[in-house]
Amino acid sequence: MTDEQGLQTSGRTPEQAPHEPSEITYAEHEYPARPRTLRHRARAKTPVVRRSVAKDGAATGENPAYVSWLLSQSMLADANEIARQFSGQGSMWQNPFADPGPRQAVETASVWFTAYPISFITRPGESFLGALGDEALWNVFSAVGIEAVHTGPVKRAGGISGWQLTSSVDGHFDRMSTEIDPAFGTEAEFRAMCGMATWSGGTIIDDIVPGHTGKGADFRLAEMKHADYPGIYHMVEIEEEDWDLLPDVPAGRDSANLDAATEEALEKAGYIIGRLQRVIFYAPGVKETNWSATKPVIGVDGVSRRWVYLHYFKDGQPSINWLDPSFAGMRLVIGDALHSLADLGAGALRLDANGFLGVEKAAEGMPAWSEGHPLSAAANHLIGSMVRKVGGFTFQELNLTIDDIRATSAAGADLSYDFVNRPAYHHALVTADTEFLRLTLRTSLELGVDPAGLVHALQNHDELTYELLHWATGHRDDVYPFAGEDVTGEQLAERIRADLSETLVSVDYNRVFTTNGIACTTATVIAATLGFRSLDDITEADVPAIMRVHLLLAMFNALQPGVFALSGWDLTGMLTLPAEDVAELIAEGDTRWMNRAAHDLMGVAPQAVKSSAGMPRGRSLYGPLPEQLADERSFLRQLQAILAVRSRHGIATSRQIDVPDVSHRGMLVMVHELEGGDQHVTVLNFSPEAVTGTIRSEHLVPGSRVVDMFTEKEAGVVDDLRAFLVELEPHQGHSFLLELP
Repeated sequence: MTDEQGLQTSGRTPEQAPHEPSEITYAEHEYPARPRTLRHRARAKTPVVRRSVAKDGAATGENPAYVSWLLSQSMLADANEIARQFSGQGSMWQNPFADPGPRQAVETASVWFTAYPISFITRPGESFLGALGDEALWNVFSAVGIEAVHTGPVKRAGGISGWQLTSSVDGHFDRMSTEIDPAFGTEAEFRAMCGMATWSGGTIIDDIVPGHTGKGADFRLAEMKHADYPGIYHMVEIEEEDWDLLPDVPAGRDSANLDAATEEALEKAGYIIGRLQRVIFYAPGVKETNWSATKPVIGVDGVSRRWVYLHYFKDGQPSINWLDPSFAGMRLVIGDALHSLADLGAGALRLDANGFLGVEKAAEGMPAWSEGHPLSAAANHLIGSMVRKVGGFTFQELNLTIDDIRATSAAGADLSYDFVNRPAYHHALVTADTEFLRLTLRTSLELGVDPAGLVHALQNHDELTYELLHWATGHRDDVYPFAGEDVTGEQLAERIRADLSETLVSVDYNRVFTTNGIACTTATVIAATLGFRSLDDITEADVPAIMRVHLLLAMFNALQPGVFALSGWDLTGMLTLPAEDVAELIAEGDTRWMNRAAHDLMGVAPQAVKSSAGMPRGRSLYGPLPEQLADERSFLRQLQAILAVRSRHGIATSRQIDVPDVSHRGMLVMVHELEGGDQHVTVLNFSPEAVTGTIRSEHLVPGSRVVDMFTEKEAGVVDDLRAFLVELEPHQGHSFLLELP
């Protein structure tokens, strides 16, 4: 290897030659025209063995049969087994892993379909994974330009109570096993789906949850103080003489949330680190702190114990301890990742709740340091590096400040979800004013966040997040010019939230979700913006207007560098469910179930009224994909044209160089530099009125020929003022190629 390839030659000391990221990766050097058949594929020598252990006797730590049954389902036990297959193997040294590779990840798969298992309607008797591995579905994806499928969480989730399995408390994000949940299919079907994806030139993206588990076998073994299992969690054994400090656990429950006074008392007694920076999912009488106490549990040594454990989210999601001396939590997470990548065959992983991996006691009276902790960065670096070591990539779906996105992208996940611009483009639509969106885009560029390292998405399974953390927390006291005045970041966030709420939750079909955001679909955001007071008011004649706005939002996300992601709710134009259809699910305030309507992507079960998981079927404005593919006016066919332009001109891996001022408040302009040196300009009209405006940027080159990328016709020439004129219909977008003179 030569110095030009960025590698250190013998004889140089680290002081003389500090490490610099290589300009060319191993994969690029060895496979400059990497064929699709060399994409990631499973390499485990033997699958994880699934053991069947008989249930016999009392469900206590004193019963060896019960302990053996728990061990047969333990994630840590599976992690130990699969890790041994890779120790000492040369295959672990064939991929670069030190530095995140966002552009390599985007080149691997730049357009994603994000599925949600419990909302996916399949053929009678067909599993979710069987449906996702269907050749007809992948033919549609290939025709449209979708290159990856994020399955959503499909492994067993929930908990164990005695000998019984209990349901998930958070949409299957409370993982308790490496085994595929039978409700979604089998491991064989998962592997077959990965094979179909590879055959079609695509990639499967699975999930791991490095922040917590459910209350499954591992948590029950930890409560029993079996081996090093307590080291998996942030859990503290409370001495019996201090049990009077703990709340009573109601009948039928296995834990009780601490109130603030008890949290403080246990902190002063030296047991826990006390109050954290915020209480996610705060609800009076339900979750007032991030700590809960277990009821007395008999251990494997016959001793009865009570524990207090940390849970950033719900009480059924105990938090993993990344710095316990046993490193049991780290082993569990890495083993789960290896199982998905090397055993099942996924090519990438989503990291859930990965920003909460470090907590530390703060000064007296101050909340514990629980967000932005260096341990979170270190743990994410470890996870990202391990995944890259076996040939995959990672993305994080976590609401962060722009500063934290920049910091984590330096050594953690390869890609980050774009939670910064997501509420901003909705705000632009609701107000017909792009000022805040231009601010978010520019701030990201100024702070060094490359849009090519972001996942720009339409709807996913969650709410429309409007926490606006960058402004509301990290930069709350900074001053920004907005709407003709100077406001603090905190004031700006409050104003944006008020603008969104005024339009989106003034109707009965969108609901506020705690303090996080608004439960809605993309289609119901648009419906509220267009003035529909009730979803029943939407007729077939209204669908083209909704579709037009939907395509505008798709253009914003797709016609810039990075990953473009969309869901089945977007592809079929789903509306929210009536609250009464999911009354039981939203009873405790989780209104997101309204935006998770079951949908029939391929039109395989037109008579089905719910998914196999029991989610009620919602109303689709656009219809199933095969029907849309046959209709040139459909949402899918117009999306296909957008993605064809994106692919043909390499927009996904371009470089964003400017977000200039605009001549009309409803306009947005993004200027990108393409690989060959030409420029790409995205021009969008977020207003409901026609606009004639001037596109001007100091980066435009006079004399450049302006070509409409959709029609391939000349649309003008950049003048000496570095500008050109454009005409836009209401809610219309353009994509221009600027050919340098």
